[in-house]
Amino acid sequence: MNETVEKGILVVDDDEDILFTVKSIFKRHTVPIYAAKSGAECLEILDKGFKGVVLMDIMMPGMDGWDTIREIVDRGYADNLIISMFTAKDIPDTKMEYLKEYVIDYITKPFEPQDLIETVNEYLELL
Repeated sequence: MNETVEKGILVVDDDEDILFTVKSIFKRHTVPIYAAKSGAECLEILDKGFKGVVLMDIMMPGMDGWDTIREIVDRGYADNLIISMFTAKDIPDTKMEYLKEYVIDYITKPFEPQDLIETVNEYLELL
């Protein structure tokens, strides 16, 4: 069975509380929201045709956010996405400097729900 996904919001974070919180914030939103607990799950969703806003955690076990973005770029998916990084740090990571052109913004955890809604709505308008 070849399942496809719609344009929407994809949250990638290994923290179940963050996934639950972000899904709850956007439960009344008009676009679908997808959740991935790892970079590998994120790529599976992208393989099914996801286009939209990706809210990517930087620090995840195994494939971290930067490794996942590198794979997104290598697979040619970056043109259909707006990627914003979730970070618990105030200073963006310099690990993959050359990938920063694919990241529109950094959202610092903890975040205010209304600020996140406004930011994601701006991203969706850009698509």
